[in-house]
Amino acid sequence: MAVAEPRGAAPRPLLARLWAAPLLCCGFRPFFLGAALWAALAMGLWMLMLTTTLPLVPGPLSGSAWHAHEMVWGFGMAAVTGFLLTAVPEFTATPEFKRRDTALLFGLWLAARLFGLVGLALLPALWVPLTAALNLALVASLAWRSLPRLLRQPLRPHQGFALALLALLGVEAGFWWAALGGRDAMPWVNAGVGLMMVLIVLAQSRISMRLLRGMLDHLGVHQADYRAPPPRRRLAIFCIALVTLAELLGVAAPTLGWLALAASAAVLALMSEWHFGRALGHRWVWPLYAVYLCMAAGYALLGLAWLGAPWSPSAGRHALTVGSMGLGVLAVMNIAGRIHAGLPLDDRRWRVVASALLVAAVGARVLASTPWAAGGTLAAWWLAALAWAVAWLLYAGFAWRHLSGPRTDGGTGCEEPLDAAAPAALRPPLAAD
Repeated sequence: MAVAEPRGAAPRPLLARLWAAPLLCCGFRPFFLGAALWAALAMGLWMLMLTTTLPLVPGPLSGSAWHAHEMVWGFGMAAVTGFLLTAVPEFTATPEFKRRDTALLFGLWLAARLFGLVGLALLPALWVPLTAALNLALVASLAWRSLPRLLRQPLRPHQGFALALLALLGVEAGFWWAALGGRDAMPWVNAGVGLMMVLIVLAQSRISMRLLRGMLDHLGVHQADYRAPPPRRRLAIFCIALVTLAELLGVAAPTLGWLALAASAAVLALMSEWHFGRALGHRWVWPLYAVYLCMAAGYALLGLAWLGAPWSPSAGRHALTVGSMGLGVLAVMNIAGRIHAGLPLDDRRWRVVASALLVAAVGARVLASTPWAAGGTLAAWWLAALAWAVAWLLYAGFAWRHLSGPRTDGGTGCEEPLDAAAPAALRPPLAAD
């Protein structure tokens, strides 16, 4: 928490005040805010590139590769970093990460975004390698700080996060190896999307379903607790990892198609015991269900496209990224981002509007990848981009105060609300069983 300057005291240097700012007291604060703002800005820049309003210089990184990378790594990795910096200490019952850890990692993330833009506009031979180094340093630094805590626990209950983090580092290295070598880097972006889906399954089983049960009880809808049984969760992760690896290795399209359909079925199996009926329509419930529905739909669209359906695989990829990743990240930001700022969950309508906008963006972007878009493809792209950007600007606008300001419950770190009167349903723990 920021400390007020004593009356009459000389003001502290700017750097000291920035270092003591509440924004750096928890890892999720700068990364969640940065992810939301970058999601809107990067999408706007991509649409300007797409319409040639923003010209690019020839270089090792094309505009489409930059767009795909920034949606998965710029936006997605910021959310992952903020989540892990907050969740790992709680998962492992270890001290919170220090301000210098947050500052270093956020500095690497921000510098990578800025230098990446410079590399698109001028001297790409100089700036793109520097951008690559910064992105790799971010993932490596996060792994260096997180893996010892995750892997030293008895029985290693959270090793899935550790393995996914190592895989992210390898995939990011592969992307830059391909881009700087003049090869097609998109297969590595697609592999990154698969790893993000694995992380969503891991996080959803630890946060979203516990929140869902608490919310249902709080609303008087008493139903049996649900968490996907470990065998189903492992099957879904295995199928997602299998189709991701097969695509990266260049397996033939028909085989990929059946593997993707298997992944879709495995994701749907995670939902086979979920609540239905009156609970499904609640504003906190349907967005959590939509995360898995978009994931299952994404793999189904990919599978059918590889088997000859009349749409491009882009339809499935955008259902995964805009839909499952977008809704999943928004849910985590709204849950962990408030609870660990000492606040109860935000039940205002803007959050429902933001979730609905992401769903609309999915529909528009999927339609743009099908023959039925006809001459309206560009209009569908713009509609999807606008809905996506407005959703994240809504989050940034409503979350700005609690992400950048001091806690109001008397806490000074990342602990849950200290107000004993807050309903327990609104303060679910991040730790798994």
